Amino acid sequence: MAMYNDKVMDYFLHPHNVGEIENPDGIGVYGSPVCGDMMQITISVDKEKDVITDAKFKTFGCGSAIASSSMATDMIIGKTIDEALDISNKQIVDELGGLPAIKIHCSVLADHAIKSAIYDYAQKNGKTYKGLEGFDPDDDKDEAPDEDEKTQI
Repeated sequence: MAMYNDKVMDYFLHPHNVGEIENPDGIGVYGSPVCGDMMQITISVDKEKDVITDAKFKTFGCGSAIASSSMATDMIIGKTIDEALDISNKQIVDELGGLPAIKIHCSVLADHAIKSAIYDYAQKNGKTYKGLEGFDPDDDKDEAPDEDEKTQI
């Protein structure tokens, strides 16, 4: 039985939104160089409408981390900041059609990196959002690291 479904494999092998936005409105970095999973998400925001117009990612991690980053950026483009803040790691997993239990933390990384990018945007622009109440971008509570091979995208 394969570890990953076809959709996860597609998002891993053909990721969307790879790269880095030049002069982004928000940058979110999350992960641990000790365990090897690191994500950076950059966003562009239409400040008048509070809509995320673009999102890109760079990830060093396993296939699940790359697929989660790719899916997460797809999910937030075109959403308002509040809508993007409502997206949970469970929704990322569901959109991917599921992840093995040992890989769920990859979706947590993507969720935290998105919130970190929005937090950065909010700080730079003097904005507050209910979805960021109590959020700490430096909170490093993550599950155990993957033991499989890491891939950088």
